[in-house]
Amino acid sequence: PIKVVGRQEAGRRLRIDEVVLRHVPDLAAHRVSERASGQGNFVSITYMIVARSREQVVALVTELAATVGVVMVI
Repeated sequence: PIKVVGRQEAGRRLRIDEVVLRHVPDLAAHRVSERASGQGNFVSITYMIVARSREQVVALVTELAATVGVVMVI
């Protein structure tokens, strides 16, 4: 799984989904979950991907970390 933590803001989910789908185009919607933090300031999105290579994962994490609104990628 790849977990992305970001601040609650408009357009955040769309930006993050676009990045993930560029690297994992066959990701099914049921393999994605979203959860708000206790105080609602942050949201974590978990993507259950099937990695094809180490390079794919490194490229995905690198691009996610550079995405506006992303605080952390786990």
